[in-house]
Amino acid sequence: MTDFSLSKKSVIVTGGAGGLGRAFAQGFIDAGAYVAIADVDEAGAQSAANALGAKDKQCIGLAVDVTDETSVARMAEQAQEAFGGVDVLINNAAIYGALTRKPFFQITAEEWDRVLGVNLKGAFLCAKAVYPHMKSRGGKIVNIASASAMSGSPLWLHYVSSKGGLIAMTRGLARELGDYGVTVNAVAPGFTLTDASRRVVDNAETWSVDRGAIRRAERPEDLVGAVLWLASPHSDFVTGQTLIVDGGRQFH
Repeated sequence: MTDFSLSKKSVIVTGGAGGLGRAFAQGFIDAGAYVAIADVDEAGAQSAANALGAKDKQCIGLAVDVTDETSVARMAEQAQEAFGGVDVLINNAAIYGALTRKPFFQITAEEWDRVLGVNLKGAFLCAKAVYPHMKSRGGKIVNIASASAMSGSPLWLHYVSSKGGLIAMTRGLARELGDYGVTVNAVAPGFTLTDASRRVVDNAETWSVDRGAIRRAERPEDLVGAVLWLASPHSDFVTGQTLIVDGGRQFH
């Protein structure tokens, strides 16, 4: 069980240029998978791919705007062409670090649409794009949600709503894709130490640490095992589920 059986599997990680996405990409590379790092920051995606395995053709960087259906379809086709298929999709791309916490009545309609467009519509479009590549061979979709959807964390209703919608979408997609051998699950991180999180709050190192059963800050690598397991054959009979990984800050 120490082997995730992901060798030579083809994986797309959206939002993979940095933060959690890059940690996931590294985990899949270490497990022997082929990884397409897809990000709106094309230079960042290529830089990450170069650092993780481009020289061995194990990792490629792709430009993608997850809110644009044509761009997302091209991403899936490029992964197919590079690796001969698409086995795993990690829906990680999200607007988070650029957000300012504020009361819901101060959120503009434009900001609401932008956050929901990337965080929820983007995951929908990516799932839609990989479906043709998975329907005859099976596959794994892992959506990166947030424990804030469980706690109702105040002052960023757009973000919390987008992640709550992603959990609901996970359940609906699981019902629709089960007959094709495709599982759909979500991982809900707690507050995790990334560059984006450090922009959100001033005291990121100690933020809500005292609320956890494990009293330390969560790091990106704390999430990698859960994501790899849900992407692996070891979780083939698990679908429609949301796994909270937050050191026991809340139980669900």
